[in-house]
Amino acid sequence: MTPTRIAIAGAGIIGQAHMAVALRSPSCTLSAIVDPSPAAVAVAKAANVPLFTSLDDMLAAQRPDGVLLATPNHLHVPQALQCIEAGLPILLEKPIATTVAQGEQLLKVVNATGARVLIGHHRAHSPIMRKAKEVVDSGQLGQLVAVMGSATFFKPDDYFDSAPWRRELGAGPILINMIHEVHNLRMLCGDIVAVQAFASHATRGFVVEDSVAINLRFASGVLGTFMLSDTAACARSWEQTSQENKAYASYSDEDCYVITGTNGSLSVPTMRLKTYPRPEDRSWWKEFEVGTVGMVRDDPLTHQLEHFCAVIRGEAEPLVSARDGLENLRITEAIANAAKTGQTIHLSQLGSEHVAARVV
Repeated sequence: MTPTRIAIAGAGIIGQAHMAVALRSPSCTLSAIVDPSPAAVAVAKAANVPLFTSLDDMLAAQRPDGVLLATPNHLHVPQALQCIEAGLPILLEKPIATTVAQGEQLLKVVNATGARVLIGHHRAHSPIMRKAKEVVDSGQLGQLVAVMGSATFFKPDDYFDSAPWRRELGAGPILINMIHEVHNLRMLCGDIVAVQAFASHATRGFVVEDSVAINLRFASGVLGTFMLSDTAACARSWEQTSQENKAYASYSDEDCYVITGTNGSLSVPTMRLKTYPRPEDRSWWKEFEVGTVGMVRDDPLTHQLEHFCAVIRGEAEPLVSARDGLENLRITEAIANAAKTGQTIHLSQLGSEHVAARVV
């Protein structure tokens, strides 16, 4: 099979992570890097591929089979539209857009053109998440009742000193971190239809929040609670438990999600499973059968890129569609609005293409 030719726009941290995956991929090859920064010269030289300062320059010189957009958030929509107009499939890093309105604009174009667009919520490609979803879908937990989640970690001072915008409005853990969690929760428990939130900035005193307590209602009736904090010295976060990103210290005894049903519970990512052996044994007086669900840990970025190649070749539909990306952004914004207003934000289905938020 002829390798699928991928161009990557954006030579920052996440772009370089994608480049490393592409360079070792058995099914694709890195054809070009697009980035106007001087630092990109060395990156392209190390990868032994041509460097272009713009998508226009790259498209004038070559036509890859697909483009991976790992550029700053404000460029996501205009560059995605440019690639769609050129007829190129894209893997667009999350978030799909900086605002819901921009995301809706992009989704309309995707729907109108039939463009092949995969949104880069890479945890959707995690073998851990795949296995957790298998357990939930199998019915072993019974009817789902609740999910408890957390993303609690401590960001050091230099995280903010190196990028002061992270202290200002438009940053904060809701908008920076929570969008990852939203996708995982939707993957496990379905659509989210209402959110509540309390936010605090009492620890650091920045304009933006540092801690948030979140309540979630899912369309199925499942209820969720989520604790989010970038100032809590605690290892109950995906990065510190999944062992997928080796840059983080990891703790194999910690979980960041517990999914509970009428017959048992699954803790993720330890995959500890507690279920009742028979329906008549379901009582808090009775013991659970206790076990661990077997799985294989692997890099989700690798699986994501292989899936993108399959999407380019027409062998698969995007696992995370543009609509999924927009929904994740919409819910994340709703959480931010709930924390700001103190009100419940209801997300009402208004049609096949979008969901709107209303405050009550």
